[in-house]
Amino acid sequence: MYRERASRLPGAVVWRNTLSGDAGSGRVLPDGCMDLLWHEGRLLVAGPDTRAHLTAGAPGTWTGIRLRPGAAPALLGVPAHELRDRRVELADLRGSAEVRRHTARLRAAPDPVTGLEDLAERLAADTAPPDPALDALAAALGAGRPVGTVADELGIGARQLHRRSLVAFGYGPKTLARILRLHRALALARSGTPAAETAARTGYADQAHLSRDVRALTGVPLRELLAGGGGRAGGADPAPAR
Repeated sequence: MYRERASRLPGAVVWRNTLSGDAGSGRVLPDGCMDLLWHEGRLLVAGPDTRAHLTAGAPGTWTGIRLRPGAAPALLGVPAHELRDRRVELADLRGSAEVRRHTARLRAAPDPVTGLEDLAERLAADTAPPDPALDALAAALGAGRPVGTVADELGIGARQLHRRSLVAFGYGPKTLARILRLHRALALARSGTPAAETAARTGYADQAHLSRDVRALTGVPLRELLAGGGGRAGGADPAPAR
């Protein structure tokens, strides 16, 4: 069973996913975010996905905090593009001794969700805040504004914007815009809006364009995605890649 709620950290979400023996595979949709994960005494990081990530594995509980787009790289001290489509041990990024201290604090926390929020706050206290221009870019693209228009308003050239986006989000601004558009479309479709109207309202050329993009990013047709619960965001992975 998967549950989530807003975190006390701005723009973040905390979640818990309990897998039973017959849970099968889950489908984690790309969303421009990165997650800190806790599972059976291990701290891991889920990098930004460019396609749906399928999860499957033994029964157990995963807990995570999903940080808003662009927030995690500053906390972890690693460019997002180095973790694109990957799940890694936090010790590979921050060092074994430091992660042992974080792990001990998490074990002593009232619950893993609180422990992960505390960890994210400690990391944030030791790092510079995310680039405000890229925060503004993510917000504008999430609202459906064109990349070129937003870049002009921010006064950032195309090449520089692409480089900074790779560091913050793991991919360029056009890919981020495409992923965020997918989520706007799914929100409309889940509310009962017909596919053709959904496509028109979220900037697709037509319904066929929407269908192609959904299949390319999620791996399944829109109808199947919605029938199966629409997928979920987040980074739980019972078999993290190193």
